[in-house]
Amino acid sequence: MKFNFKTLGLCFAVATLLAACSEPPEIAAKAAKRPDVAPYMGANNGFMTKNWTPGNQGSWTESVDKRNQGQNEYSRVK
Repeated sequence: MKFNFKTLGLCFAVATLLAACSEPPEIAAKAAKRPDVAPYMGANNGFMTKNWTPGNQGSWTESVDKRNQGQNEYSRVK
């Protein structure tokens, strides 16, 4: 029985495609959400903004709004 390289290459390509289709999707959003803790409770570590204190929803909302305005191209151009 003779094998030619076209048949061998085709079999390899089909096996590769089938192996890629069988992988489960990676969902990072599931690991990031913590339903037991409100977002403004946060962690008390060195990565917080200066005007925000953990547990204070008003300061958290203000910090998020300020950060969003800093990323807004329309307000930065003015």
